[in-house]
Amino acid sequence: MTAVYSLVVLAARPPDWSHDRFIAWWRGEHAEVTRALPGLRSWRHLAVDAALEPRSEGWDGMSVLSFATADDLTSALASPQWAAAVAHVGAMRGRRIAVMGEEAELFSATAAESQPT
Repeated sequence: MTAVYSLVVLAARPPDWSHDRFIAWWRGEHAEVTRALPGLRSWRHLAVDAALEPRSEGWDGMSVLSFATADDLTSALASPQWAAAVAHVGAMRGRRIAVMGEEAELFSATAAESQPT
């Protein structure tokens, strides 16, 4: 298995934006700026449509931006492309949680299906 180092961003829209407007912006014009990050291997996005429980409410989307190594992510965060992505967000007034770490795949239906029984 190839190691992957990812930046995970959980975000909530600005108070004066609708959920649909925020997701369209994130997947549209913001993605156009952000996908230019050097070393970016993959980018997955989840539009939150329900919270599991009340304490998890209030979030609109999550992005997982994956890189080959922690050094690759560090380089991307120091790049002019990252500066452009941050500038594009500007003073939007939404909330976010941003964390980084190495991923570990704990289950894959594809891998499980190929195992002998």
